[in-house]
Amino acid sequence: MKKVGITLLCALMPVASAVAEASKPLSVDVLWQLNRIGSPTISPEGEQIIAPVTKYNVETDKGSTQLWLFDEDGKTQRPLTAEGLRVSEPVFSPDGKTLAFISKRNDDDAGQIYLLPMDAPGEAQRLTQVPTGVHGIKWVGDHIYFISRIFPEQNWEQMGEQLKADKDSKVSARQWNALPYSHFDHWLDEDRQAHVFRIPAKGGEIEAITQPLKMELPRNTQSASSYDIDPAGDWIAFTANGWEDQVNPNIDIFLAEIGSDKSINLTPNNEAPDFNPMFSPDGDTLAYTRQRIAGFYADTANLVLVDMDDRDEKEITTDWDRSVSSLTWTPDSKGFYAAIDDAATRRIYHISTKGKVKPVTKATNFGKPDISNDGTLVASNDSFLYPARLVKINPRNGKTTRLDSFNDDILSDVDMGTYESVTYKGYNGDDIQMWVHYPPGFDKSKKYPLMMLIHGGPHNAISDGFHYRWNAQTFASWGYVTAWPNFHGSSSFGQEFADSINPDWKNKSLEDVQKAADWFEAQPWIDSDRMVAGGASYGGYLTSIILGQEHPFKALLIHAAVYNMYSQMAADFAVHSTRFGNYWEKPEIYKSISPHYFAGNFNTPTLVIHGQKDYRVPVGQGFELFRTLQSRGVESRMIYFPDENHWIMKPNNSIYWYNQVEDWMTKFAEPGGK
Repeated sequence: MKKVGITLLCALMPVASAVAEASKPLSVDVLWQLNRIGSPTISPEGEQIIAPVTKYNVETDKGSTQLWLFDEDGKTQRPLTAEGLRVSEPVFSPDGKTLAFISKRNDDDAGQIYLLPMDAPGEAQRLTQVPTGVHGIKWVGDHIYFISRIFPEQNWEQMGEQLKADKDSKVSARQWNALPYSHFDHWLDEDRQAHVFRIPAKGGEIEAITQPLKMELPRNTQSASSYDIDPAGDWIAFTANGWEDQVNPNIDIFLAEIGSDKSINLTPNNEAPDFNPMFSPDGDTLAYTRQRIAGFYADTANLVLVDMDDRDEKEITTDWDRSVSSLTWTPDSKGFYAAIDDAATRRIYHISTKGKVKPVTKATNFGKPDISNDGTLVASNDSFLYPARLVKINPRNGKTTRLDSFNDDILSDVDMGTYESVTYKGYNGDDIQMWVHYPPGFDKSKKYPLMMLIHGGPHNAISDGFHYRWNAQTFASWGYVTAWPNFHGSSSFGQEFADSINPDWKNKSLEDVQKAADWFEAQPWIDSDRMVAGGASYGGYLTSIILGQEHPFKALLIHAAVYNMYSQMAADFAVHSTRFGNYWEKPEIYKSISPHYFAGNFNTPTLVIHGQKDYRVPVGQGFELFRTLQSRGVESRMIYFPDENHWIMKPNNSIYWYNQVEDWMTKFAEPGGK
């Protein structure tokens, strides 16, 4: 593991020096007032930048997204699309004169492609009328490419009739004869397939690209990163399952000439996923990312380059112990900019086609970058103390220039508190990085309660970014010191560290959390009699493990937890089965790590929360845990959301969630310094 030293990111602020006008905390009500900026898209010549901006109306319980226009000087900030609609996936035409995006408006039954002139006044005009909807759009040459989940044996008119009949049907049953049947929060229709199509940008007939190849895109999820088109419009590279097994699909990269009925598998010998195909701007090279271990989603992703002339491939980041992600080719086809998870911070890196890796940014998180032909580099940037902003990045020194002013008015009188990164000794004496957040007006001469936050994944490190669903500064605003330890298994600290908890999900990360609690107990400003903890998903799993062990916490929060490793087979993703075997093959693995086997030790007050539409961790897990707690006479509360999934997404449900968590924690650990 890369050692991370103690780094003060925001100086601790005593009460006397608090900014006078910053008088209110970062409450959940403030969170839902904030505008949320998405990933930017820059025009080919760098003169215009488009970013989606989403805002929510608590009264209507709905959100809407507008596209906003910016320039690289930060002088322009104006909306391009109307309020109250949903828009997504903006892409420029090759000449930069037209913007394509997806929206559902007027009489649209599903999202369609709309075109908006950028060099003259005009309204957006609908280009497509695809009954099954479109997503994953790209503009290459004279065509716009898109993905649609179709009924493969039907024409467009028949598909429209089929969708209407399904909508009007009084039968609610669903049927499956094979996996997959769901993905996170929605059911999958096995009669439909995801395929790539194209339509002339000036309008005309839709042409099927992948359907004649008799190869469909991955069934569970697809996006614009699932395929790419070379600049000349001659080739498509796409991802698909490379074998018949749908239980444990092997996602490979396929290559085909557009108009052909044959494709070739470029990665048949790798049983782990290959993904994110990207042609270079000059069309000479195809890049993609490759993992090596099937069944390990956090396996290090390496960058592979394929010569389009002779099909020779070269893996260029093999010696770099970080996963390559969020790539953008440079205009000269000699390298990439990428947003890389690195030691709990998502930094911008430059990667040359020779394999030389160079960091561009240092502190705080950055989203996927985009670059224009003249080298203007833009991305979103956020930290624990501010939501996403639109920035221009100097690629030589990483300095940023902010291009937007969203949320400044909302946050002008908000005291965000402070935070820092610390390192402590965890399992086996290994260095563990942890984020520590302090409440507004923190006074180190007083003693504060602790709220230990346990992240999910487990291979998703908490990085230095703004989090809406579990905002540490919001928890801190109640009067708690809060913490995110990046325990063994967390991503961004290298392959060995991430894989160290497989298949034993329990012991190393548990000891890391226990030793994090020990670290806090040794601090003079922590009241060890007022310590609470909570987590979601894998964090809920680990909190359920803590529930059955000796621990110092007075109360627990367990959200969307994997509680019973056996019944987790009902999910869209079965833990460990692909890599280590199913529970009937390796029962000793599951028995040793399943929280429900430790129920005889449960005695801590616990708040259990779960959503009905959670297909990643089915809702029965939460009810199992709650019934177990009640059967043992443990003080407990079950909160059930019939319309939420793995996450609490709706404004009023989120506000209720935060308020209930605050009510539960303050009942057992009084907030504030004493």
